[in-house]
Amino acid sequence: MADAHALPLTMSFHARLLDHARRQPIRIALQDPQHTIAFGDLPARIDALAERLSRAGAQRIASRLDNGVPAVLLDFACRRAGLVHLPMPGFFTAAQTAHALADAGIDTLADAAPDAADGIALCRRAVDQATPLPTGTALITYTSGSTGLPKGVCLSAAHLDTVAASIVEAVAGHTPQRHLAVLPLAVLLESVAGVQAALTAGSEVLLQPLATLGWSGAGGLDPRRFAAAIAQAAPESLILVPELLKGWIHALMQGARAPASLRFCAVGGAHVPPAVLAAAARLGLPVHEGYGLSECASVVCLNRPGHAVPGQVGTPLQHLRLSLSPTGEVLVHGPRFLGYVGHPAPPDGPLCTGDLGEIGADGALRLSGRLGNRYITAYGRNVSPEWSEALLAAHPAIAQAFVHGEALPQAVALLVPRDPALTDTALAAAVDAVNAQLPEYARIAAFRRVPPFRAEDGTLTANGRLRRREIHARHAEALTDLSA
Repeated sequence: MADAHALPLTMSFHARLLDHARRQPIRIALQDPQHTIAFGDLPARIDALAERLSRAGAQRIASRLDNGVPAVLLDFACRRAGLVHLPMPGFFTAAQTAHALADAGIDTLADAAPDAADGIALCRRAVDQATPLPTGTALITYTSGSTGLPKGVCLSAAHLDTVAASIVEAVAGHTPQRHLAVLPLAVLLESVAGVQAALTAGSEVLLQPLATLGWSGAGGLDPRRFAAAIAQAAPESLILVPELLKGWIHALMQGARAPASLRFCAVGGAHVPPAVLAAAARLGLPVHEGYGLSECASVVCLNRPGHAVPGQVGTPLQHLRLSLSPTGEVLVHGPRFLGYVGHPAPPDGPLCTGDLGEIGADGALRLSGRLGNRYITAYGRNVSPEWSEALLAAHPAIAQAFVHGEALPQAVALLVPRDPALTDTALAAAVDAVNAQLPEYARIAAFRRVPPFRAEDGTLTANGRLRRREIHARHAEALTDLSA
């Protein structure tokens, strides 16, 4: 493998590919069950698709592709042609998808076409009026939508290239040679920190359809199938969200085997419970926790090989610097997103993360909470509890609702029925009706009825707002039971 980390951080991704094509032309770059592309052929394949996209008159392309070589080629071809790419997450509802397509002014849809030479079918789409985008936008990634409609984060190609190169530098001396993509490629954590970083390093990227990996729907996972796919691929590196790590650990404890080839397993996207990290350590898994934001193109901090500290999310990548506001909010200095689709440009200065933390003498970050009520699920989806709480409380059967979902695969709720005589069956039917209005990642998986929240007992403010900390403390046992 080329000594990629010694190349300048500012070197473009395409220039790095050309360097690898010259140094190691026969080494496999991308492989899925139907396609194998060597580094020597990869730049030309990207250029050919870029030319096809340009001839089609596309300017803003949304893709709906399963994990595989065509999805990777399309992403880099869009950048090569100077086009805007929006990979569509599979966990979006139809309404969220329609909003993203209209909001971003998408003029071309890219779908799978197994019979096409590049595996991609293009379909033009009518656009009433294209939304202005920040200059230099190469990729749009839509957040899960903390309150319903997702928000588009605009990123430049140079920013994406810098993050990928910084990740390679962070693991220099321990660079994995064979990466297996197990997260959907629409997720930045996989497309940038996984696939692009691996190719930047001159390493092989293995791709499998999500169903083959054990994924089902937006958040379902068959742990044994997931473990079997990893064992068969024998990768040296993986990137996981906490729920995938938990499922894999469960399968391993039931007799599945981890590949002896594994050297580096990054986990991020949400808080990782200490018990999960401890279980991974007991199984000998080389797990390294990290921290990032879509606005920073997926990764801000990473625990380096040989320097992982439990409870810390690592030190910042070399192109970034961290500081704390007077309130303890984590501030990120350095390259960041260009802005949100349809919103004014972000103010100058550091990026305010909304996360609270502490920075040690060695520069490592320890997170301690959030400024707002937003929670992040075990699959890395950002959700505002007020969204589902409002829908629950609007149902005729429910008077009050408290939703908890931090680091859980699905949220749980404490409910106060309007009629104390209401049966659990009727209350469950009310929850089902509300769930039908929510995307899968925001639905309520379990609930417990509780006495009314009141200002007199400290669970409500004087103006009727939930005192979240007090409610959580008072009902800690019930929430723990629901979350189990």
